[in-house]
Amino acid sequence: MRFLRRVERAGARSAADGGPLAGEEGPRGFRSPARTRPPGPVVVLLATTLAAVAATGAGPAAGAGPERGAGCAGPERLPVPGAEHQRVVCLPDLTTAGLAGTPYTDMADQAGLTAAGTRNPSGVPGRQVDGYFPDDSTFNTTHGWNHDAQFVIRLPERWNGGLVVTGAPGTRKQYATDTAVSDHVLARGYAYAATDKGNSTVDFHQDGKRPGAAVAEWNRRTTELTRAAKKVVAQRYGRAPRRTYVTGVSNGGYLTRWQLENRPELYDGGVDWEGSLWTADGPSLLTSLPTAVAHGIGAADDRAMYRAGFARGSEFLWEYHRTAYWGVTQKTYRAEFDPSYDPACPGASAGSTVEEILAPCASDARYDLERRPASVRRALGKVALTGRIGKPLLTLHGDLDTLLPLAADSAVYRRMTDRAGAGRLHRFYTVAGGTHTDGLYDSHPDRLRPILPCHRSAFDALTAWVERGTPPPADRTVARPAGGDVVNSCPLR
Repeated sequence: MRFLRRVERAGARSAADGGPLAGEEGPRGFRSPARTRPPGPVVVLLATTLAAVAATGAGPAAGAGPERGAGCAGPERLPVPGAEHQRVVCLPDLTTAGLAGTPYTDMADQAGLTAAGTRNPSGVPGRQVDGYFPDDSTFNTTHGWNHDAQFVIRLPERWNGGLVVTGAPGTRKQYATDTAVSDHVLARGYAYAATDKGNSTVDFHQDGKRPGAAVAEWNRRTTELTRAAKKVVAQRYGRAPRRTYVTGVSNGGYLTRWQLENRPELYDGGVDWEGSLWTADGPSLLTSLPTAVAHGIGAADDRAMYRAGFARGSEFLWEYHRTAYWGVTQKTYRAEFDPSYDPACPGASAGSTVEEILAPCASDARYDLERRPASVRRALGKVALTGRIGKPLLTLHGDLDTLLPLAADSAVYRRMTDRAGAGRLHRFYTVAGGTHTDGLYDSHPDRLRPILPCHRSAFDALTAWVERGTPPPADRTVARPAGGDVVNSCPLR
């Protein structure tokens, strides 16, 4: 609640002044006509979170909503191994079409991740299990639990024998990818499980006693949920899942890579949607974003941006990312791995107003990972990727990603899998016109395309590869078509 109270106070002041939460103006010169630059994912997420808190007091309340009437089969009790608290409900529809407005999803936490015209399936009855594992941090206020390590498990009545696991993107929580992932796989008959990763909000770096511990917890929580969800599936259907897949967006994509490198025995394959790259010496966010922060304050030119990996042709996205992403992302992850660099910024919190939260630390414009002490590389080493995947992996990355530039991220990871001798298990698809969050398509439909339909195609290609031995397409660029419905269609071949 500490973070939400800070943002709520900021929101009250901003709304009274006609500021960003009133829909008129964003942080740091963000004013522009709505038809050319509507509020972006970060601003929308902060605003809609405040709306949810105002409506419910502390997020969705436990015990409210439709708990009967779906006619669920199987045992009524489905204990989640290791869970400290849980509840099980029978619902007529496990998709967002049925859950929106109930305590069993959080539409505010999904803000900006999908394009407005996305078509999703609906009408999937089944059981939902919500709960949390033991944890000593309290960032996640969902259900009024004030407890981290929250999870959701969904069990459709018509089950195909599979399970899909994911972790929240960015600093979001367990319902963040309900529209992007859960709806699609539930309609295909898969059971679904998602974790909040054990910490959330822009102050996630305050979790853990040592540098890197908060991000390391993400991996542990994903493994924990996968093992528990497999046993819950076995309780519900009378047998363990025949196939288990892992997938995720952004930080969820990182989790997908890490799980297939370090826990391949738990999965049959995965799809990585623009996963963040962490290595001990770089590249990583800490080697590309300092240049972006410097560019934002006039201390670096465009050529420096290109050298850092930012794509030519992405310049029209730079101003938005300067105001909404670069500063907050660099300072919070640098605080996670290198808190001694500038202890005063972000300090104990990323900020007490929306403007402070999104603003960069001036010192980050000069941040140079190569000059930092070995302790920083040891912290990064706790979560570093190697490329040694043990199961099939398909990676998608937009060529206009302006938060995690393709050249400094997935293109590097592709080379890492080759060097590790795992290239035969990896496919890499560059999505022309794709950027980090699909919601930006609605602002630039003439230049961008959503990656979600490509993710759905990739998931189908993965399952065909694993289950029928049908090889997916070779590495390629998925061209942006001149016409047609790019919001809901993306053939990989």
